[in-house]
Amino acid sequence: MGDIQTPFLKSGEEHKSNKKRWRTAILFFISLTALTLIFVTTGHNSSPLSLWVQAGDVWKSHKVTNKLEPSDAVEAYEGVVAADDARCSQIGVSVLKAGGHAVDAAVSVALCEGVLNPMASGIGGGGFMVVRSAATSRTQAFDFRETAPAAATQNMYQNNLNDKYTGALAVGVPSEIAGLYKAWLEHGRLPWKTLFQPAIRLAKDGFKVSPYLASSISGSAAAIKKDPGLQKVYAPNGEILLAGETCYNHQLGLSLEAIAESGPEVFYNGPIGDALVKDVRAGGGILTMDDLRNYEVKVTEALEVNAMGFNIFGMPSPSSGTLGLAMVLNILNAYEDTKEAKGMLGLHRFVEALKHMFALRMNLGDPDFVDISKTASEMLSPSFAKKIQEKIFDNMTFPSEYYINEWSQVQDHGTCHFCIVDADRNAISLTTTVNYPFGGGMVSQATGILLNNEMADFAVPTEVSPDSLPPSPANFIAPNKRPLSSMTPLIIVKDGQLAGVIGGSGGLYITPAVIQVFLNHFILGMEPLDAVQSPRVYHKLMPNVVYYENWTVINGDHIELSDDRKEFLEERGHVLEAKSGGGVSQFIVQTLTNPIANRRLSYSHKQVFKGMLTGVSDPRKDGKPAAY
Repeated sequence: MGDIQTPFLKSGEEHKSNKKRWRTAILFFISLTALTLIFVTTGHNSSPLSLWVQAGDVWKSHKVTNKLEPSDAVEAYEGVVAADDARCSQIGVSVLKAGGHAVDAAVSVALCEGVLNPMASGIGGGGFMVVRSAATSRTQAFDFRETAPAAATQNMYQNNLNDKYTGALAVGVPSEIAGLYKAWLEHGRLPWKTLFQPAIRLAKDGFKVSPYLASSISGSAAAIKKDPGLQKVYAPNGEILLAGETCYNHQLGLSLEAIAESGPEVFYNGPIGDALVKDVRAGGGILTMDDLRNYEVKVTEALEVNAMGFNIFGMPSPSSGTLGLAMVLNILNAYEDTKEAKGMLGLHRFVEALKHMFALRMNLGDPDFVDISKTASEMLSPSFAKKIQEKIFDNMTFPSEYYINEWSQVQDHGTCHFCIVDADRNAISLTTTVNYPFGGGMVSQATGILLNNEMADFAVPTEVSPDSLPPSPANFIAPNKRPLSSMTPLIIVKDGQLAGVIGGSGGLYITPAVIQVFLNHFILGMEPLDAVQSPRVYHKLMPNVVYYENWTVINGDHIELSDDRKEFLEERGHVLEAKSGGGVSQFIVQTLTNPIANRRLSYSHKQVFKGMLTGVSDPRKDGKPAAY
């Protein structure tokens, strides 16, 4: 990735002479003048953002040697982006360097991810975003989760359950553009059009297929070759694309151009939306233009969890992640000793807490349609957690029915997650998804947009079997309802200051992965990189199995739970199963101890610390962070 650019003033430079400050200012003025002359004399027609990106070499004198391996983590004092793909991280940083707010960078990164990681995200899907403003300390939750079309019914899949997962009838109302635009209207600094340019270029000019995308294409080869839209993009000559080959989605690039020029209206009440709807309906779907026109982003105060000395901000329902984290942390915190999360015993307690959490989780749903107040209150309650903790025994585990499990789990999938912190310490934690790999296995040929299968995240009354529990009524389909989700975007605050940003991808495994990264760093004291790379365990309650990581990831690292931990869990009756997969987490940490002198911003008499930022992209994918 190369050297990481640092801010103009490093830790000791604030105290240098005015002479050096003037020299720096003069160099800046000369460089800016030269750039302006180049722009004027060459008739350069690039966007302001692309000009700033090209001008990045001007500041090569302001470098430090990164202490960490660039492929794994970065350190910087100004801004950091940790995404699933290195190119998206770099695009996000270029937006920050151009003076963009963290939300500006989030728009560009999300659009980039939709092009480069289409198996998991894109403008044909939706997601959740947590935004913290440094100036006001306000943390908002932007819910742009897909909704069920107005024509959807509780029993719409009773004749063919497969339609819930594959094809046009599985499509929920696409909502990513609406969510990004809503956040940009409130926080954005750079032009909407400018933020689209990197993704447009990648889609139209082509991009190299990453190893992770190549693996996903290979795993979905049959579905890709079955759908003409998918085949055109990912198997253009009848053979699926391989890592390193160039992928084009010219039609998607044109759609992005139209949205960049005309705004979301062209998608939600214009020709892009009209073409998309026609393709969906031609495939047997029920999406209408009224569904697009009537979609609304829900903006609320973020759900706050106070646990283990931290203020943790995340999404309210229909996301179950924040409530799930709250319950697990409160259970662990209910132990009288201070080692509740440490060592092998801590691992056993964590697994047991997960099982109790998943038993309660399926009582959640869209609060606009079902009353979840009792369940949410219990999951947030330390006193309720204490009662659960008393049901956990350090020498044994129990069958699934011990945990009072009433409903079957929804097996949500996929997603992309990225974290952003800008120079002002505004922070973004954003998870976006099309649900299953390549969504419902359908690309709208008229628009190039890959369509979600978010209807799969609803429960349906007819989805029953002798070896499973009944589906949860709280998550049954209703028109305009949002399905339950495992997405867990979080912002961590300590003593009023930003301490970290975290989230993950991987469906049902997201919440356990995010909790483990949080515990590893903030409670157990691991360095950020180690906190992310450390082997994880997962549990879904049914089957009553502890899945432990045992796999060689894309960068060649082998991640596997240690033998002594496996043996310790088995001695307590846990059934173990190796897993070559799981959650993927991105992580940004701000070091708040001994903040650098004079590195503070004042907002209305409020001090905002600017400590060292460390960004980590999970090696389980081939993403890399970027910083300046």
